[in-house]
Amino acid sequence: MVRLTAGGVDVKDALYIGALRLLPKNLWSRAVGAAAYAPLPKALANMSVRAFARLYDIEVEEAERPLEDYPTLGAFFVRRLRLGARPVDRRPGVGVSPADGRILNFGYVQDATLIQAKGRHYRIEELLADTADAERFRNGAWVTVYLSPRDYHRVHHPVEGEVHRARHVPGHLWPVNRAAVENVDDLFCVNERLITYVRGVAGEVATIMVGATSVGHITAAYDDALETNRGGAGSVRDYEPSIPVSRGDELGTFHLGSTAIVLFARGDLEFEALTPGMPIRMGQAIVRRRSQK
Repeated sequence: MVRLTAGGVDVKDALYIGALRLLPKNLWSRAVGAAAYAPLPKALANMSVRAFARLYDIEVEEAERPLEDYPTLGAFFVRRLRLGARPVDRRPGVGVSPADGRILNFGYVQDATLIQAKGRHYRIEELLADTADAERFRNGAWVTVYLSPRDYHRVHHPVEGEVHRARHVPGHLWPVNRAAVENVDDLFCVNERLITYVRGVAGEVATIMVGATSVGHITAAYDDALETNRGGAGSVRDYEPSIPVSRGDELGTFHLGSTAIVLFARGDLEFEALTPGMPIRMGQAIVRRRSQK
């Protein structure tokens, strides 16, 4: 497909981003969420769910329940999968993908900086919204997974360990599609997000759930009081005692779709055979310790 450009800028993308700047994105996202969970007559709800599944070619046979059991489109969107649909790699020293989606990018942290897209970078302290937390990850590695509307939208722990801290960072709700990733500065640092810190034998790992337009609502499985796009100034929670979790346990839910970033404090990791754009499933290995065979 040929893109119309002017001065090296994609004209269509520029118009799209310009229009989004005028949209009250957080308010719009709350409205979309309310509509997705609005009660409907059973026949109309079934029709909406089936139409959505066909539109996005969703693998409905993986769902925990039959389509007619979902009372709203929102309930179907946050569906669980049937038992065994996502085997989790249990090899020692392995970290797994927290979600279904596509690999956006990955790499080793350089100068406390991560890659957003070609020519665009962002800093750890801005992503984590805390200098002390960021310092622990400045020599680590990261993997970013983008979730599309067709994907399973529950996020899981990439490693085993104990949840010792969580941070809700308020912010905007820009989309996280290609046009936004390539054109909005510090996108993952300005959007609202939920950060979960786990300590374990694999070192410390932060899983960052990034909200997006129409995806403003994020909930945490380990803390019912943690949710986003509900107003307020954000919060930091230190858990004492910490909360034990296993690799592959449910971490949280996107109530529509977005992006998950896994940030590893350890730098002695080797990436699996990842390439940008490749599909990935929750539980599939993304990194392992270099000494691990």
